[in-house]
Amino acid sequence: MERILALRKKVNEIDERILYFLKERMEVCESIGAIKEEHEIPVRDYQREDEVYTNVMKKASELKLNPQEVKAIYQEIIAMCARIQESDTKI
Repeated sequence: MERILALRKKVNEIDERILYFLKERMEVCESIGAIKEEHEIPVRDYQREDEVYTNVMKKASELKLNPQEVKAIYQEIIAMCARIQESDTKI
């Protein structure tokens, strides 16, 4: 049982790092959104989104992760980023 507790602690630490990276990504996307607004560029860039999906799916495959599951996660991440760019609420 002690091994499970140690591993769960490690999972919690990894989850915290993931959250910090998500926050950092959101902050960068917020800055991108400000530039898009300044130049009247649409929030969604579907070509760029497809590039992101292609890149993460390729990397997922290399890491022996399920590319479709990773794509689904990134679809949510990109949706979060689009919402922050469309919103008046900032991080």
